[in-house]
Amino acid sequence: MPAKEVKDGVEISNPLEIVQRLLEVAVDDLGLPRGVFEILKKPKRIMKVSIPVRMDDGSYREFEGFRSQHLDVLGPTKGGVRFHPAVTEDEVAALSMWMSLKAAILGIPYGGGKGGIVVNPKELSKRELEELSRGFIRELEPIMGPEKDIPAPDVNTTPEIMGWMIDEFSRLKGKNVPGTVTGKPIILGGSQGRVEATGRGVVFTIAEAAERLGLKLEGMTAVVQGFGNVGSITAKLLAERGVKVIGIVDAGGGVYHEEGLNIAELIDYAKETGTVNGFKDYPSMTNEELFQAECDILIPAALENQITGKTGPAIKAKIVAEAANGPSTPEGTAAMEKNGITVIPDILCNAGGVTVSYFEWVQNTTHLAWTEKEVNERLFTEMTEAFNDVFEMKEQKNCTMREAAYLVAVERIAQAMEARGWI
Repeated sequence: MPAKEVKDGVEISNPLEIVQRLLEVAVDDLGLPRGVFEILKKPKRIMKVSIPVRMDDGSYREFEGFRSQHLDVLGPTKGGVRFHPAVTEDEVAALSMWMSLKAAILGIPYGGGKGGIVVNPKELSKRELEELSRGFIRELEPIMGPEKDIPAPDVNTTPEIMGWMIDEFSRLKGKNVPGTVTGKPIILGGSQGRVEATGRGVVFTIAEAAERLGLKLEGMTAVVQGFGNVGSITAKLLAERGVKVIGIVDAGGGVYHEEGLNIAELIDYAKETGTVNGFKDYPSMTNEELFQAECDILIPAALENQITGKTGPAIKAKIVAEAANGPSTPEGTAAMEKNGITVIPDILCNAGGVTVSYFEWVQNTTHLAWTEKEVNERLFTEMTEAFNDVFEMKEQKNCTMREAAYLVAVERIAQAMEARGWI
């Protein structure tokens, strides 16, 4: 079920257009009623808010924020909140739609949600950041709740920020409602293993892909784009499994070492300097060089639209694991498929975060606490079963892993729509 690579001769980079096209193809390929696509193609609700913040100098600034709730046919909407200057309404809408698909693939009783504020958090003091976070929750409170919509961390948001958010929501409700926000500090009801969950899930899917290809993970080489929470943890866990991580690029530059980087030391270095660039005076590495690197595994763990018609053809990796959301444009995807690269699509690859967020929600609602070992074992089971479901669909339909992931997700969502009488 090949999709068009371009639209009117121009490569598509709008994430909303990309996900809509892939959904339409999946609905058609499954022979589902057109109404399924009409429901899936846009969020049920997008709230746009303006958040006033008193700055440290006494002035006031207004920050624009969004919360998208895509679909609640399987359960309450669920998804992260990102703080980034490039946040747009279309981006948040697309991300909420991807969250719906992730939940369906993993068999989690959630729909997709996503939030964002247009801000560079590095420009704010801690007090200003807290006021912004609390103000966002005050605006969203009418549409939030453990059975309505459940925020979580995402780009540039942390457990500390989630702690402020759950505190503000609980104040507004006059009671403690821990299941309304996940990714919280453990002392406030957060789950063991949540911080590492997305990166750990990425590694589980890479291991499964390597096994399917008849490759031994130990001794393979990898490069990583992005060294935030997901990129750094993915690199660390791969290194612990004997993978040589030879190159990493972040917003401040990159570093390359053919013999493999010491990831534990690099994490400490990046915390001190804000970048991996300059680590041990190893050679620097650009994004362009990273995508051209001779390696076995490429992990885009930054933002959208990184693998394009320009960068895709140069990739030499055997496996591309999409740890970021929407890192590949349709043209970039086509280039990788043409070169026989196994792509683990984002809606499968990085679903470990929402899976452990679900575990946290379950623990909050049942007033139980699981050990990190229990969480990791459950995550392994869920991620490997989901990978196998997608791989089996790929074999059945003779299609790509991305197409198979959409087929699995859309089929399950359509079943829920039919059971509710929507179609």
